[in-house]
Amino acid sequence: MNEPVIEIRDLWFSYNGQPVLTAADLTVREGDFMAVIGPNGGGKTTLIRLMLGLLKPRRGTVRVLGLPPDKAAPLTGYMPQRPGHNQGFPVSVMDVVLMGRPRSGLTRLRYARADREAAQRALERMDMWPLRDRRVGELSGGQRQRVYVARALVSEPRVMFLDEPMANVDAQGQTEFYELMKELNRSVTIVMVSHDLMAVSSYVKSVACVSRQVHFHDRPEVTESMLKMAYSCPVELVAHGLPHRVLEIHPDD
Repeated sequence: MNEPVIEIRDLWFSYNGQPVLTAADLTVREGDFMAVIGPNGGGKTTLIRLMLGLLKPRRGTVRVLGLPPDKAAPLTGYMPQRPGHNQGFPVSVMDVVLMGRPRSGLTRLRYARADREAAQRALERMDMWPLRDRRVGELSGGQRQRVYVARALVSEPRVMFLDEPMANVDAQGQTEFYELMKELNRSVTIVMVSHDLMAVSSYVKSVACVSRQVHFHDRPEVTESMLKMAYSCPVELVAHGLPHRVLEIHPDD
């Protein structure tokens, strides 16, 4: 059995005294491709940020590759929900990807040859190397997402976190992107926040529903019971790529 790469035990987190995650337990194993789904405000992005060490839990433990998240940071890659890049700024694809390389020293103004070689490998994996000199603002939405994933890959991580990577990407771009992620998953463990339930059964290997608590399912399908726990309302259920409705009548308001 593959070794755990992420272990979360009795995790609690609050914003301004309001509970966001309570008594969360989760184990992600090496080689997994896990989708994190749930309602808006349910704690999905918070859970990712706790795994990355960007937030500290109120109670409980998080271990990534056996280490506290901040110590494991050099071994992880992250694509945030909003990468924070001004699309009008004249920066090239290569420059954006190089931003993901660790820097040492305040006087280091130039990237080394090893940095550029790592950037080339990351762009080639995302089929973006031919566009390395193109300005990012000139790319399509799908192409920009590939560049941002390449930036997360350039540190050559063992685990990669993606927060809503398919925002503002058309259907064809999404399919191409998920195919690339499936190939990438051969060597990298992936944790991806997504609202795209159609992708869950087609590409991922496991699902975590997050709505204050974490409900883990170790198969690539979303069950009715998981959706009731996570959403508490009728939703589109995806099973083996075919959507159908979970028919349950809401009580009258």
